[in-house]
Amino acid sequence: MAEELVLETCDLQCERNGREHRTAEMGSQQLVVRRGQPFTITMTFAGRGYEEGVDKLAFDVETGPCPIETSGTRSHFTLTDCPEEGTWSAVLQQQDGAVLCVSLCSPSNARVGHYRLTLEASTEYQGSSFHLGEFVLLFNAWHPEDSVYLREEDERREYVLSQQGFIYMGSHDYITSTPWNFGQFEDEILSICLNMLDINPKFLRDQNLDCSRRNDPVYIGRVVSAMVNCNDEDHGVLLGRWDNHYEDGMSPMAWIGSVDILKRWKNLGCQPVKYGQCWVFAAVACTVMRCLGIPSRVVTNYNSAHDTNGNLVIDRYLSEAGIEDRRSRDMIWNFHCWVECWMTRPDLAPGYDGWQALDPTPQEKSEGVYCCGPAPVKAIKEGDLQVQYDIPFVFAEVNADVVYWIVQSDGKQRKSTHSSVVGKKISTKSVGRDSREDITHTYKYPEGSEEEREVFSKAEHEKSSLGEQDEGLHMRIRVSEGANKGSDFDVFAVISNDTDIERKCRLRLCARTASYNGEVGPQCGSKDLLNLTLQPHEGQSVPLRILYEQYGPNLTQDNMIKVVALLTEYESGDSVVAIRDVYIKNPDIKIRILGEPMQERKLVAEITLVNPLSEPLHNCMFVVEGAGLTEGQRIEEVGVGLKAKFRMEFVPHQAGLRKLMVDFESDKLTGVKGYRNVIIAPLPK
Repeated sequence: MAEELVLETCDLQCERNGREHRTAEMGSQQLVVRRGQPFTITMTFAGRGYEEGVDKLAFDVETGPCPIETSGTRSHFTLTDCPEEGTWSAVLQQQDGAVLCVSLCSPSNARVGHYRLTLEASTEYQGSSFHLGEFVLLFNAWHPEDSVYLREEDERREYVLSQQGFIYMGSHDYITSTPWNFGQFEDEILSICLNMLDINPKFLRDQNLDCSRRNDPVYIGRVVSAMVNCNDEDHGVLLGRWDNHYEDGMSPMAWIGSVDILKRWKNLGCQPVKYGQCWVFAAVACTVMRCLGIPSRVVTNYNSAHDTNGNLVIDRYLSEAGIEDRRSRDMIWNFHCWVECWMTRPDLAPGYDGWQALDPTPQEKSEGVYCCGPAPVKAIKEGDLQVQYDIPFVFAEVNADVVYWIVQSDGKQRKSTHSSVVGKKISTKSVGRDSREDITHTYKYPEGSEEEREVFSKAEHEKSSLGEQDEGLHMRIRVSEGANKGSDFDVFAVISNDTDIERKCRLRLCARTASYNGEVGPQCGSKDLLNLTLQPHEGQSVPLRILYEQYGPNLTQDNMIKVVALLTEYESGDSVVAIRDVYIKNPDIKIRILGEPMQERKLVAEITLVNPLSEPLHNCMFVVEGAGLTEGQRIEEVGVGLKAKFRMEFVPHQAGLRKLMVDFESDKLTGVKGYRNVIIAPLPK
């Protein structure tokens, strides 16, 4: 009778498997693998080795608190030479005496999450069970059968593996980029993301059902979209705030990465982190989805509509002085950020696979919860409003029309002959480059094209409800060079009369500080020309000087000034409206790297910023982030026109292209960003 087979040790080969599964940067302390791809473990037995025909080896994998085979959260499978497709399998790779090397593989539709692995070894008369260890299973964008499979390697590197990127902000005619540290492979982030799944309300309601659905990126996307905000009192990650009062937390502009936010959330016992705005919500969701293996990117939509009543029209009301005097609940945001995730949609009719919009910023409820998506970008483009999830809301964000109503002193309203265009320059970071890619064409057909009109009528909305632009009077707003923080600058109303007759008009110009979500603050400049005569086919450029002493005290951290021009013709009473959001530029942060960048060697970064204001800055602080770098550092106060400067030592642990990201905060200058690419040479072999 053969003696019992006794396991002495099991090596999960974390380092080798991590390299092969592209999870090595998550560290070699735990095994992290991607589904559908084999991974190797080595078992060493005490006494005698495994004998084929005498010993029977079987494995158990379990995930979740109540693993059940029928729910896909538990599987029992034996060592075999010819594994079945679509099931868990174990194949003998090689044997060297008492050492056995086995290749394990999950099906490409396995549930993702934290697994326990057990070995059952039995001979004819006896059997024993051994705990082999634990591992984490992720989605696999490299496997053709996985629902998140992405064909191009450079796209997989960007949308799954890249830990840094850019988020686009500013306005559609002055686009700015903010560097962001997604950091999905940093210490603790994976366990925080898995914990987020384990405290979501769907899990708490029915643990078995929730875990059984974790093979589906559509389901995971909805859970993450809801959990990144805390509006359902669901222990969500971030609390949103848009009123410029952030003293009891962090200003949304001050963050430069998701790692700090997710770690704070964990350390607060899953209480919301203060504060987020759309790009922060989107970036944190992007980190979580990339961490779980789902290809993701942050996108920015300029002139983004928030249509609360679903009529695809945004109504704005202006007084005769060009001031918005009463608000509809509808808003137009200068820009709005959400996430796109790449996945198939077997829950829908064919044709909706690919990029899906997922918006964790809490705006409207979906199925009773503050989440949005995944909405197939193809359905948005085609106006298929009935497709799951939340297409009408996202469709309006990129397509709604805007009507300006001029409210006269007698209470009568005149429809403006101008409609501004929503859904401009939809942007995301280019693959493998530090530049912007315009993806507007994926959301909408070209303005005015036949296809666009067809999509609109399909969306049960005719554009003909809008007044046409006045035939002869045209107006736009131009900004002079030098709209820099601390400086005075000019804006111009550029007007033309394209008709054969003289036009007598009144021109009112009004500038107000503004936030990116469309809220406006106090006036910081105005002009009222009662008698502006435009000769036939004549153009005029009327300047308005905007002074720092007037805009400075009320400028929000979004650095925006909204300029409204209202041109009214005396004879007809017709009005033309022009609106422009002016972005006030922050100073540059300069970053010098001193020394030869090499893995595990000390480097020095010299970081400087020149104060552009004519007054001293107080409470100055630089915050630095990047792969394995330091916490924020407080430095001395910076005087008038002087440099803020400090040197920081750090030791890079990973080779390759890295980004050092810097944020500068002070009392009068906030959210100033800079970055520097650093190529770290690997340690010599």
